Amino acid sequence: MRVFVTGATGFVGSAVVRDLLDHGHQVLGLVRDDAKAESLKSAGAQVHRGDLEDLESLGSGAAGADAVIHTAFRHDFTNYLPAAELDRRAIETLGAALAGSDRPLIVTSGSLLLDRKGPVGTEGDGTVPNFPRKSEEAALATVKGGTNASIVRLPPSVHDKGDHGFVPMLINVAKQKGASAYVGDGSNRWPAVHRIDAAALYRLAIEKPAAGARYHAIGDQAVPFREIAEVIGRRLNLPVISIPAEETEEHFGWIGRFIGIDGPASSEQTRKKLGWEPQHPGLLADMEAHYF
Repeated sequence: MRVFVTGATGFVGSAVVRDLLDHGHQVLGLVRDDAKAESLKSAGAQVHRGDLEDLESLGSGAAGADAVIHTAFRHDFTNYLPAAELDRRAIETLGAALAGSDRPLIVTSGSLLLDRKGPVGTEGDGTVPNFPRKSEEAALATVKGGTNASIVRLPPSVHDKGDHGFVPMLINVAKQKGASAYVGDGSNRWPAVHRIDAAALYRLAIEKPAAGARYHAIGDQAVPFREIAEVIGRRLNLPVISIPAEETEEHFGWIGRFIGIDGPASSEQTRKKLGWEPQHPGLLADMEAHYF
């Protein structure tokens, strides 16, 4: 298939591109500058110029593709509402370009957005209604309009070399504060996945499309946050401390709103439907190998 990938040079998107190419697909990647265009070409993909604000470029890229994988998102939590609205409009545009065909659209969401109904989040759970990011709602709306769209939910930690997400931020906070912290007793749990395993899931989702499906890219179902803090403290030779919940944002900054969330999530249904099996190291092992 010829697959149009947004966020094609990002941390997750670049792994998706590599996996698609390694499995015989052609890739058309959305990029907005020369350096990223060269990086994409050197990987063996084709370049499509544009960005999330250029809806015409999004539509034309999708129109000429057999499938679309949407990984791009502006993770600016200091200006989150505009980023969420930009994502919603991008999904609408991609969906409109594919409507009335069987060509799949895969939209990215997050497992921390789950409105969990049981002890562990599942693919059947919806999302919390008051969170501003509406990727899933936008994707499901395109299904009603005749698009073969489905959703891949990523956990808070997608890890590997080059990670610039939550775990590196936690490491930097520990260096700045002189201690590695967790909230309360640190028993709240985070799911995680290696980005190469996540990339394989995106490919399987376009190879076996199912309109309206929700998939979980979850390798580690529930890593206690205290264990994450303990690895950071030991590797940085810093004390590991507990902080009260009311001091979370003061200590961690804007990421503090996510630190104390208890968000275990399962990928059992995803594995059964798509035959997906994570093959790469879990979060704690990967932290030991690549993060210090």
